[in-house]
Amino acid sequence: MTERIILLKQERGSKPAVPLVPEAPDGLLADALARPLHDLRISITDRCNFRCVYCMPKEVFDKDYQYLPHSSLLTFEEITRIARLFVAHGVEKIRLTGGEPLLRKNVEKLIEMLANLRTVTGKPLDLTLTTNGSLLARKAQSLKDAGLQRVTVSLDSLDDATFKRMNDVDFAVADVLHGIDAAHSVGLGPIKVNMVVKGGMNDQEILPMARHFRNTPYILRFIEYMDVGASNGWNMKEVIPSAEVVRRIGAEMPLVQADPNYTGETAARWRYADGGGEIGVISSVTQAFCSDCTRARLSTEGKLYTCLFATQGHDLRALLRDGHSDNELSGAIAGIWRARGDRYSELRTINTDGLAHGSERKVEMSYIGG
Repeated sequence: MTERIILLKQERGSKPAVPLVPEAPDGLLADALARPLHDLRISITDRCNFRCVYCMPKEVFDKDYQYLPHSSLLTFEEITRIARLFVAHGVEKIRLTGGEPLLRKNVEKLIEMLANLRTVTGKPLDLTLTTNGSLLARKAQSLKDAGLQRVTVSLDSLDDATFKRMNDVDFAVADVLHGIDAAHSVGLGPIKVNMVVKGGMNDQEILPMARHFRNTPYILRFIEYMDVGASNGWNMKEVIPSAEVVRRIGAEMPLVQADPNYTGETAARWRYADGGGEIGVISSVTQAFCSDCTRARLSTEGKLYTCLFATQGHDLRALLRDGHSDNELSGAIAGIWRARGDRYSELRTINTDGLAHGSERKVEMSYIGG
């Protein structure tokens, strides 16, 4: 079969071409380092109502910041078509992200469409969503009714002053906790609560957070402050290693390490020795897990990224809107994934910009989700 090269528009970090060889997916796709394709994270909006200092700081994302026009966003039908092809290639888990995904109008309709997909073994997808919790209480029931299985909620402190300083929009902790409880009450679970730990800003909240969520149905996860994009002014000195988080908690509430739920799980699991539940730690800075990373990311406007720390994406939207067949799109996805050799976190240096190519910068977390 003759290989065709489809030239793509040079937009916002796009690679110039995608090799296009029509291919029917067989569910066995693996990259250059033999890592399978298991997870797809889909950003459905680049907008957020928070201005978290580690993601969308107000000095960058101000009132003059130019967000994507609606016409640039993938439609729900386009997202579902791409997702169906990824599932046929072996994806079993889809996570909707943002920005803040609950800001996308009629998001329940998209969830309903994705919930109808089945894995190559005929099982329902593991369909989940990450949110800051601000709209969760209002939408929890409709999200569950649409087919969403669970949510992950970002919460960086239980102290109102600290939390408001981090979200920078004066949003209260109590409102996030109310959203978490509302989601649990309608059956969205197990719910995970993510805390990004930034040294000198909220690391004093590690123990209060652990105490609060111990003996609850919720799984608290601590995330090392990461060097995603260029907006957050990342500094290695502000990283609190996961080993230190485990040490602090274990000194008061003894922990026992637990096995991962599946190969490629981002969080290392620890159980409370007295049976009071579990925590997770995500150590992408100090304990890189590139070797078994199985995640692909689709941006709001249809760019496929093969690493959270990528500098460039492949424009699938152009292929969609130019009328290419499913087998052509499938072949493009397969070609991109097979060529994937990303292992940024294993190669990271203190000067992380040194890993970029030329003048290119890593894509922002707010653009492709965490």
